Amino acid sequence: MSALPPCPKCNSEFTYEDGALLICPECAHEWSAEAGSDASGDDKVIKDSVGNVLQDGDTITVIKDLKVKGSSLVVKVGTKVKNIRLVDGDHDIDCKIDGIGAMKLKSEFVRKV
Repeated sequence: MSALPPCPKCNSEFTYEDGALLICPECAHEWSAEAGSDASGDDKVIKDSVGNVLQDGDTITVIKDLKVKGSSLVVKVGTKVKNIRLVDGDHDIDCKIDGIGAMKLKSEFVRKV
């Protein structure tokens, strides 16, 4: 069969080569063929809208009016959010906003202070 390693994310055995990358057709994860099967795929770097690297505990500013789904509330431009927590997923910032409560934000709509 194939001598390629299984996907490090979902353990699928159906990986294939595309140039220097290995690709999983089931979860669409891509990784370098030279990296082998080391488990360093968990070190995801999350950056804000201008490219600054975000870390847990940072303070950020919202750069766009964001409507809160399921409510009439809006997170206004310039809202400062302290003590963020980075999580996996589409909305990669978990935080608490004064007057609104717990929220998840996308890193593309914030800027590090």
